[in-house]
Amino acid sequence: MSKPFVAVPADIREFDSTTWHAVQTQYIRAIHKVSGVMAMIVPALETGNDPDALLDRVDGLLVSGSATNVHPALYGAEVRESDGPFDPARDATSLPLIRRALERGIPLLAICRGIQELNVALGGTLATEIQDMPGMWDHRKPDGVPREAAYAIRQDVHIKEGSCIARYIGTGSVQVNSLHRQAISKTAPRLQVEAIAEDGTVEAVSVIDAKGFAIGVQWHPEYWAETDQPSRKLFEAFGDAVRAYAAEKAAPAQSAVRRAMSASAGSMAS
Repeated sequence: MSKPFVAVPADIREFDSTTWHAVQTQYIRAIHKVSGVMAMIVPALETGNDPDALLDRVDGLLVSGSATNVHPALYGAEVRESDGPFDPARDATSLPLIRRALERGIPLLAICRGIQELNVALGGTLATEIQDMPGMWDHRKPDGVPREAAYAIRQDVHIKEGSCIARYIGTGSVQVNSLHRQAISKTAPRLQVEAIAEDGTVEAVSVIDAKGFAIGVQWHPEYWAETDQPSRKLFEAFGDAVRAYAAEKAAPAQSAVRRAMSASAGSMAS
């Protein structure tokens, strides 16, 4: 069987006065090299995308991080331009894909902005500029340092015993690279909190009634997926889930082909 494909919704970016649909290289590399599957970049459109038509052609969904934030209007909050930048086309693409992927049992891995989109898609809310809230750490990406230093693994999160993510990366304290200004405020009813930071920030969730793999993390496992063991295990588990879904989806079609061939052979014999 050929390698299955994972859909990755794009961001809208402006380069040289031109609009681009873009996904950061780290996500594509982790999907290909660690998950062992192929990536299909989905254009970010405010209207015109057909979630089911897209999901018919893939076997997994990865919702990536981004420099933009989920628009507050989508979770009933006041809209302040200071909470931007926003990307309405990304919101309009990712949220319907998340909902339909869960309904269809398609494996889902949501990272950084992705965990926030997952929470909003299922009815939760977000807190903005969390570094300004009492008792909260500054989780923002450091300014003025090389990219690898900014994404260094340096923050402890506590993985809850018995959680879904614990099956893949274990329980207790795990060091991660969590970089963000927004975070989950009210957790959606269908989400279970899987990991928290020392300041109480929700760092990982799973979908309670999911038919298969459906995990969101606030940190960035894609950046060190080839060298950091917990990051690698998460992407390997996602790849395994995608291949299992692809095999299950292919089984009825293969059976139908065998029946047709058998019927054809019987007809020729008669």
